[in-house]
Amino acid sequence: MTDMVVTRTLISSGSPFEKEAGYSRAVVDGAYVHVAGTTGYDYASMAMPASVSDQARNALGTIAKALDEAGTSLDHLVRVRYYVTKRDYAAALFKVTGQLLGDIRPAATLIICDPLNEEMLVEIEATAKLP
Repeated sequence: MTDMVVTRTLISSGSPFEKEAGYSRAVVDGAYVHVAGTTGYDYASMAMPASVSDQARNALGTIAKALDEAGTSLDHLVRVRYYVTKRDYAAALFKVTGQLLGDIRPAATLIICDPLNEEMLVEIEATAKLP
């Protein structure tokens, strides 16, 4: 049996919430990258768009940046979890995720939940494999 060294790397998006809440945007652990639940904030302006679609695009953009920093991409997603605040938001969310992930087709779960802040309509959590 060979001893395997597993490297653990923390990735930050620069959000002030990471330090405040004690989490990383993503953690590379072994062959996988685990991306924290990501909302639709535009971190350049710290503004939250009003629509589910725009929030989903922003969240997936933030996830893509974290995956790129980790050495992988959306193409290597194996699992996503979508959290929405209303059932009615699923259709708008799926239009965006179908466009961006329709050919990738990771395992997925949709959960209806109560947000931390009312302006948050969608949150996306993801796991990707390193190539």
